[in-house]
Amino acid sequence: MKKIQLFGLIIVAIAIGIIVSTAGDASTYVDFSKAKEMADDGDNESIHVVGKLKKNTAGQILEMEYQPEIDPNYFAFTLIDNNNVAQRVVYKSTKPQDFDKSEQVVVIGKMEGNTFNAEKILMKCPSKYENGKLETTEATVAKS
Repeated sequence: MKKIQLFGLIIVAIAIGIIVSTAGDASTYVDFSKAKEMADDGDNESIHVVGKLKKNTAGQILEMEYQPEIDPNYFAFTLIDNNNVAQRVVYKSTKPQDFDKSEQVVVIGKMEGNTFNAEKILMKCPSKYENGKLETTEATVAKS
């Protein structure tokens, strides 16, 4: 075998190894009903659930629990999935910055009992573009 063929074979083997290892880590998008079914079946795979925060007419988040002075690593809230099923979500870390402003939330984790234990929270914040106008912010740089 020539060196170039051996090198090409090694590159292909590495690429296949990377693809197989990342495919095993991929989780699926489901709703809370499917997440409960998966938990009842004993499936411990991390899943993604997309939803919106439960808010009142003034836009304030309802049923949110975060008291950093008591326990800064406990954050709980209610998320409503795309099928309008409300579910309590517990995130054992600090509350994400700008969580209150997010339009849509993706929680990654597992159902355990009657709560969804989130390992990660991904947020979609409101767009800075409204009515075709760009909202700008000013930043000042200190001169030395």
